[in-house]
Formats: sequence, structure tokens, C-alpha cells
Amino acid sequence: MADFINPEPTPAPDTMPFWEAAREGRFLIKTCTSCGRAHWYPRPLCPFCFSAETEWVEASGKGEIYSYSYMRRAAAPYIIAYITLEEGPTMMTNIVDADIADIQTGQKVEVVFRKSDGDWLVPLFRPAAGAI
Repeated sequence: MADFINPEPTPAPDTMPFWEAAREGRFLIKTCTSCGRAHWYPRPLCPFCFSAETEWVEASGKGEIYSYSYMRRAAAPYIIAYITLEEGPTMMTNIVDADIADIQTGQKVEVVFRKSDGDWLVPLFRPAAGAI
């Protein structure tokens, strides 16, 4: 079973709400109140309309695999993937709790939080119940 590389994130002041919510098991994304679009990576300006009117919104934590790669030559092999969230944005992350033979593009996934090398919880994704 593939795992993930668990480096310690370095939260910036404007992403601190994201990391604090992750500690509580909640997955937040930024949404623009001007154009209504969600975006990832969280940033103060909307990448679509450049408005500064953005807010943190609790996301469903569900999505599907857009693309993936199995990093088999790593010291501890792992699966890296682009996940398209139900809310629209696509993010890069790791797939955990899965065998590479069972992973496929378009597969439904759900967020799971794992401890980093330090004190933070990092959002990763695993196959959704019944997805394999």
C-alpha cells in the first residue's frame, strides 16, 4: 500500500485559517464572493476576476481523480494525484489507503487528514467508500 511523504507545511498568515481548520478535521477552500468561483491554492485574490472579496468555505472533501502517478522509485513509494474537487478546483495531493492496482482516473475520492512530521494535519485523499 502506498503512503505519502509527510513534510512539515509552513503556513503563511493568510493560510492559517486553512491549517487551523485541518487540525479540527475540516477542509476549507477559498471562494470569491464577487464571481462565486472556488479556487485552489488558497490566496487573497481571486485568480478568475482578481477580486479581493474572498472567503473561506468548508468544502465537501469529495472529488475525483483527474490524473495520477505512482512514485515507485521513492524510498517509500507513494501515489501523487490531481484531484478535481466537487466544488470545482483541481489540487495536487497524495492518494493514501489504496493499492496502485486499484486506482483509476475518474475514481471518486474523499479527504483524510494525516499528521505531518510536525504539528500540522495535511489533507490527503483516499478512495471513497465503494469506489474500488
